[in-house]
Amino acid sequence: MFKIQTLNAISDIIYTQLPTETYTVAKDEPVPDGILVRSAAMHEMEFGENLLAIARAGAGVNNIPIDRCSQQGICVFNTPGANANAVAELVICGLLLGSRNVYGAMQWAQTLKGEGANVPKLVEKGKGQFVGPEIRGKTLGVVGLGAIGRIVANAACNGLGMKVVGHDPYISVDNAWALSHKVVHAGSDAEVYAQADYLTIHVPLNDKTRGMINADVIAKMKPGAVLLNFSRNELVDNEAVKAALASGQLSAYVVDFPSDDLLGVEKVIAIPHLGASTPESEENCASMAAAQIRDYLEFGSIRNSVNLPEVLMAPPEGARILVIHENVPNTIAPITACISAEGVNIVNLTNKSRKNMAVTVVDVPELPSAQAIANIRRLPGVFRVRTFG
Repeated sequence: MFKIQTLNAISDIIYTQLPTETYTVAKDEPVPDGILVRSAAMHEMEFGENLLAIARAGAGVNNIPIDRCSQQGICVFNTPGANANAVAELVICGLLLGSRNVYGAMQWAQTLKGEGANVPKLVEKGKGQFVGPEIRGKTLGVVGLGAIGRIVANAACNGLGMKVVGHDPYISVDNAWALSHKVVHAGSDAEVYAQADYLTIHVPLNDKTRGMINADVIAKMKPGAVLLNFSRNELVDNEAVKAALASGQLSAYVVDFPSDDLLGVEKVIAIPHLGASTPESEENCASMAAAQIRDYLEFGSIRNSVNLPEVLMAPPEGARILVIHENVPNTIAPITACISAEGVNIVNLTNKSRKNMAVTVVDVPELPSAQAIANIRRLPGVFRVRTFG
């Protein structure tokens, strides 16, 4: 019986992946094998030796201490793409909000309350102050063509009649195949900035991307461009944006991450982090997170881990040994030596690495002795050893 702790309220759809016959799921589980989390902060949490995996029902993992998890041999998952459609739809909404000044017009309309029969006349008289351009025929720049950026780019060029130019040096093969042939591939982010009437960014937050949209970048954009940020607040220098809005270099900033310094600023359209706030998205993320943690706990398959390499495995026909270790030379041979020393045949061996972390999976007809497993655990650079079967 596996024990799962939930740190946030999560959809009951998880039980389709975590059957009650083999899993207990509870908010107050004291010794969990796995944790399901959404936004709860985990940096101050202590992790017991039993904890094998953490699955984040969402894409961002800033609330999880990734490095510490790696050192303790804890596999951390996220759910990329599960909320992509929900976020992409809101980006399209943001395009229209930023172009047509719908938000300002709606606020103004509320001021007409109490004018009675004069409201229609006042509407016709005052609506001219909210004229905004159509997006058809304009250029949308997309930086980051992952699950969300790809959907936005395809929708803009195939459905909205926009010209789309995008850049992503790390685009996956699957996303590249799914990207419309109408999307122009730029050679750099700078090429996208220079061409875009509307710019949307879809990149992860890290040391390289923090503050990537700054005063220098904004100065290279078309005068009057609209900037959209549905990724992370910290990707954008807010002071630079406010200065650009005041000067007219930017005509609007649509952001899904309100902060005190942006609220009340003219031409800032602050949405209260609604990108993934749909019932469909929440269910997709919960189901995907539960399925990933299930496959890892039951037979060691790793998909969408943020700290370990992808190791896609079917259930073993016999037994299995999974070793999480440092990605350094001369690690695999000592592992196999501990197994073969007892005359146990190795049926299959898989070794994958990701930066400084590696995973070695050894399939055997039957497990070697407990002493052999203990010997593997004592090898230099080994963080975790798991056995199946």
